[in-house]
This record gives sequence, C-alpha cells and structure tokens, in this order.
Amino acid sequence: MYVTLVHVSVKPEYLQPFIEECRKNHEASTREPGNRRFDILQLGDDPCRFVLYEAYATQKDAAAHKKTAHYAAWRDAVPDWMAEPRKGVVYNGLFPK
Repeated sequence: MYVTLVHVSVKPEYLQPFIEECRKNHEASTREPGNRRFDILQLGDDPCRFVLYEAYATQKDAAAHKKTAHYAAWRDAVPDWMAEPRKGVVYNGLFPK
C-alpha cells in the first residue's frame, strides 16, 4: 500500500468550512479505483489540527487521485484557511495488504 499522512493546521475561523470541504473530498475519494482508506482525523485536544490518512493500493493510484475534480476542488478551497502549509509524509503500508 502507498500511504500519505497529510498534516494540516487550520485557522479557527475556518474550521467548519474546512471540515465540510474534507467531507466532500473524503466521500468522492473513497470511490476511487485503488483507494483503500481516506480518513479525516481531528486532534482530540486541538480541533484545528488534522491528519488526512490517504491509503491507495499503488503509487499510481495515489497519483491519479491528484488528477480528480474533487481533489482539485479541495486543494483550491482550503489553502487560505490553513495556519501553515500542509505537510504530506509518505509511508509504505505493510499491513493490511
């Protein structure tokens, strides 16, 4: 599996719009070929911090995600809402396969 953890810090005044854009991206992403998981995680003691857990069967599937209309809509909507640039960290998923 090809996994990316995207760390995001959101400005408090944009919290609800950010969550809504993530919901739309999540729902469409989970229907993509090769998608294994697309979780939106909110930090328990800081509601403005998130991790997006994106797991795809292959790197090619993950790259295809970046070409979708729903990803482009999310990408274009959220940058000004972030307190700092998002950071994606790539992992090789070992289990489950």
